[in-house]
Parts: sequence; C-alpha cells; structure tokens
Amino acid sequence: MSGKTIIEMLNYDKNDKRHRFARRAIIAAASLVVFVLLWWNLSLLLANPAIPTPQKTWSALTYLFAHGDSVSGVTMWSHISISLRRFVYGLLLAMAVAVPLGLFLGYSETLREFTMPTLEILRPIAPIAWAPIFIFTTGYVWGPILVVFVGIFFPMLTNTMFGVKKIDPNWIDAAKTMGATRVQVFTKVMFPAAVPYVMNGLRVGMGIGWMCIVASELYASFGGGIGFFVSIMAQMGYWDYVFAGIAVIAVLGLLTITVSDYVHKFIVRRMGME
Repeated sequence: MSGKTIIEMLNYDKNDKRHRFARRAIIAAASLVVFVLLWWNLSLLLANPAIPTPQKTWSALTYLFAHGDSVSGVTMWSHISISLRRFVYGLLLAMAVAVPLGLFLGYSETLREFTMPTLEILRPIAPIAWAPIFIFTTGYVWGPILVVFVGIFFPMLTNTMFGVKKIDPNWIDAAKTMGATRVQVFTKVMFPAAVPYVMNGLRVGMGIGWMCIVASELYASFGGGIGFFVSIMAQMGYWDYVFAGIAVIAVLGLLTITVSDYVHKFIVRRMGME
C-alpha cells in the first residue's frame, strides 16, 4: 500500500477511486475474518456435528468439486450447472412475458384496470408456495423453472409499468406530431425510456429468483441441483457437505447480485439516467 497504514487507507479521499476500492476491500476482508472466527468458535463451543468447523467445511467443499459426494459421486460442478440452467430458463421466460406485458399495462389504462385485480391477488403469494404444485404437475425440470419465473415476473412487471408511467407525455406527443405510428411510439419511445426501470426490476428479480431456485429444489426427490444436494445430505447427516453446499449457494447468490448490479449501472449510464 506504498507505506500507508490501514487507518490511513480507511480515512480516504472520497474522490479517489483507488483509495475507495482499497477501503472497501479492507472492510470486506475484516468482516469475513470476523465471521469465520465466530463460526469456528461457535462450532467448537457447541461441539455439535450439525455445525462443522470452517476447516471441515472447506475440506468437504474441495472434495465435492474434485470427486463428488460419497453417495452418488456427482460433483458440485454438476449440481451448479443444473441449478444455473434452471435459473437462466426461468429468467428468460420471465423477461419474455413481464416486459411486453408491463409495457402494454403501462400504456393502456383500460387493460391495466382489467388485469390488475387478478395480478394483485397473485402478487403477495410467496413464489416458493407454488413449488409443490409446479413440481408435481410439470415435473422436476420445469417445476423449479416456473418457481423462478414467478419470483422474477412480478418485480419486472411492476418496474416496467412504473417506467412507462414515468415517461414524459410530451415525448409521445412529439413522436405522434412527427408522424410516428402507435407501433413506432411503442418501440422507439416507450421501450427505450422504460429500459432503466426494466433493468431495476431485473436486478431485484434475479436476487429473488436465485433464492427461489434453491428453495424449490429442496422439494425434489431427484433431479439434481444445489438445493436438492443440500436436502439429501441433510437427511443423511453429512453436515460438512450441507455447509459446503450452503457456501456455494451464498457465493453464487453474491455473484448473481453483483452481475445484475453491474448490468443495471451500465444500462442506466448508457441511457443517461446518472
């Protein structure tokens, strides 16, 4: 750090991006160290096999990635691939339905008044509540995908509708004055103006969607996935494997949120919203 002490790095110039990044890195590292120490001491204090030490969890984690669990031999890479594939399918399905529907509902007051009562009844229902129904009616492949769809659908829908409502009416009037058709107004004015709000809905929805895919897989009796792996290992009492799976869920969830935040900020800057 060029001779700078940690205290000096923490007391950084807010306009210096390099110092700001270093400060965040130091605080994040300190937070993780404290968390691991608390976890380690708690596991030693309780001496309960259901709470393995970080060392045992790390050993289980490396073994799972290299060789797979001792029951099925399936590696953690396979479970991650299955969960991510379901997550992406659910995300794409939600985007394909929520964005056009949100644009139409934001544009048409009549359609919005007709549709919103039903949507408002369905929206408060937790997505995971649909998991048993979807899994037992559509199977262990499409069931979790549909749970993710529900989790991402409503944040994207409401944010898209809000984005359309925030459009300056003068923009639409100006486009019509210049001879734009309804389709052109819809595609050239409304959709571009609503994109930052769509991305905000995507950012929120991706966080919810990742929780949905893991939770829905807990219901599965086969089919793989990280949630399925954690459930089976817990039933068999392999707690070091369980904690290893939870660690993977946490890391992938963090990466999902980080990627969605980056994409959101990039789109917002390109659209001139910041």
